[in-house]
Amino acid sequence: MTPLTLTRFHRARLMQIWRSAGWPCKDALEIDLLAAQLVVLHTSPEGCETLRLTEEGIRTLAQARQRGARALSAHDRLGQKFAGHLLASGRIVWRELSLRAVIDGAVPEAPAPIPATSSPLWSEDTPASRTAANVWRMARPDLFSVRNTSVPAYLQPMVHEIKYSRSDLLSDLRHDAKRQAYQWLCEECYYVFPAGVAEPDEIPEHFGIWVLHGGLDDGRFELLRPARHASCTLPFAVWMALCKATPLRGEDETAQAHLGEPGAGELPPADMP
Repeated sequence: MTPLTLTRFHRARLMQIWRSAGWPCKDALEIDLLAAQLVVLHTSPEGCETLRLTEEGIRTLAQARQRGARALSAHDRLGQKFAGHLLASGRIVWRELSLRAVIDGAVPEAPAPIPATSSPLWSEDTPASRTAANVWRMARPDLFSVRNTSVPAYLQPMVHEIKYSRSDLLSDLRHDAKRQAYQWLCEECYYVFPAGVAEPDEIPEHFGIWVLHGGLDDGRFELLRPARHASCTLPFAVWMALCKATPLRGEDETAQAHLGEPGAGELPPADMP
């Protein structure tokens, strides 16, 4: 028998079978997986059919995940790790959304060049845009999150910018327009980087700071400085972007309560209306 060449669709189906009750779809993908002996069809005494991963199927899935983890850059791994930290605290998290933001029209005429390791958050400034009173820019925060709540006043939108290296952080700090865009989109804005990359007094005081102590696999996060809070109502354009994007999944989404609803385990801060 010719070995099966696994595609991303095969791997996705294996993960779906692993995470679900394994109800068969009876499609071509399942024929491939059954023939490769990565899954087995089980029939209960009542005649109910379900699919189960074999030992080879589990091993194949684990190897695919390990390859994916190795392919991630250190920046992506740090972002993924902090996203998990936010999800565990009960927030809804999106990665690298493209969001429209308003900034002050007084943009520096000659911004410092961006290193190749740092991707621009929006298109280059034009002379016409610099003379406008307010300028729209497309911002791409690394992590954008809101509280899991049904009450708009409790959303507390946040932006977290991930900076794994000092050069990437300093490049970002040289662009005031980017920081203005981050702040316009949220109530609190943070920089997240490994311990030792920068000192707190190098970061503008209205930004909060999270640092990672230890490695990307077993390190822990510490809040060095809370961000300055500023009330923010999410604009309609941001709501539309959130509706069209898919948030990250937590380990157990069903355990999250909605703030402001009966039985919610977390109460809003005392200073909120």
